[in-house]
Amino acid sequence: MEPLRVLLALAGTGAAAGLALLPYVPRVPPAALPGKLTATTFALERPCCVFDRHANASDTVWLAVAFANASAAFRNPPSRADVPPYEQLPTTHSYMTLETAAATYACSASSPAVLRVGGDTVCGGQGGRDPCNGPLPSPGPYRVKFLVMGCHGPKAETRWSDPILLRRAGSPSTIDPAPVRHGSDVVVIASILASLGAVLAAAVLCAMGAKAWGSLCHQDSGTGTFTRRSYRTHHIPPALPQPLPPGCRCSPPGLGCFAPRPPGPCPAE
Repeated sequence: MEPLRVLLALAGTGAAAGLALLPYVPRVPPAALPGKLTATTFALERPCCVFDRHANASDTVWLAVAFANASAAFRNPPSRADVPPYEQLPTTHSYMTLETAAATYACSASSPAVLRVGGDTVCGGQGGRDPCNGPLPSPGPYRVKFLVMGCHGPKAETRWSDPILLRRAGSPSTIDPAPVRHGSDVVVIASILASLGAVLAAAVLCAMGAKAWGSLCHQDSGTGTFTRRSYRTHHIPPALPQPLPPGCRCSPPGLGCFAPRPPGPCPAE
């Protein structure tokens, strides 16, 4: 049974047809990297100095991505026109992406140390014409391998990676809607702090009120009494002109009234 399994694996990779099988195994970087594994993407080490002896300037290197349980059934495409696209992943359980010139992975090339699988969020509008590197639809696990393609088809390939499992989103049912219960010591400390805050606020308000009241009192007591030049009440009626006493008339101004005269005209002066 074991020899048969080996033969099937060789047939699946194309080694039986003379395809060069490289000992390189793709892997996720072991170092701690931000976003190394997410719910839809993962990072791969860049395969530096792997294809120099098996590729020329006109060759390209592809990345084949497959569900781990479907990698054994993957068949290398005979030409670029037969490359399985990203859009067929739900039905074919595999696709190819990240078409790159072989010189990019040469020993002398300077390029990013990692590759990101699933990082293209807008490739859905490309209509499948270009190799899409779209987000992965499920946690997997997945397996990947690199494939060197020439003008006449595949030339070399690496081994399949170990299964790569993406992060899983938390289920809403696992979230506890109840508030976190704090210990009694925390409740007591919180109550004391709240009381101290209220006392401090009340003291500040009292100080501000006393200062304002003192200022008003100082303004009112500046003269001691309220004085004005004239003051007239409205409830006391005004004084009416008094009539002159009988017989007091024809007096020169400022001399008052003369003694009463007999009735008649005033004597000529």
